[in-house]
Amino acid sequence: MTVHASLRVLYGDTDAMGQAYHGNYLKWFEIGRAEWFRSKGMSYRELEDRGVFLPVVEAHCSYIKPAFYDDVLTVRSSFRFEGRARLRFDYEIVKNGDVLASGYTVHACVTRDRKVLKPPGYLRAILDGDSASAGLDAELNQG
Repeated sequence: MTVHASLRVLYGDTDAMGQAYHGNYLKWFEIGRAEWFRSKGMSYRELEDRGVFLPVVEAHCSYIKPAFYDDVLTVRSSFRFEGRARLRFDYEIVKNGDVLASGYTVHACVTRDRKVLKPPGYLRAILDGDSASAGLDAELNQG
């Protein structure tokens, strides 16, 4: 499932050439990822409150066309498993139907102590697209 998030390029997001600074694209990927989780009924904060953290272990971005101040962009985010404890999010930054950039981030699933873990059942259900299941609702309401 692809989730769309909108944002506007701020003046402070641009460089001396008036283009969006390249580092902002990773920040926009994060916005897309956070909205992907919210669309599934859980925020990053809630995930971390439950003791699961998703640090970035790999990131890639291909820049196709520049974005400029005041452009309204859409971040398209989708998910797939990269391994037993690795999660991959794919992104496209789009303006008026044109893809400006595409890329991905890979995340390890770890505890607060940075110990690798397989995604717990409630997270696995969210990632598999089954967040509306009664079993997930019951698990989320525990402890």
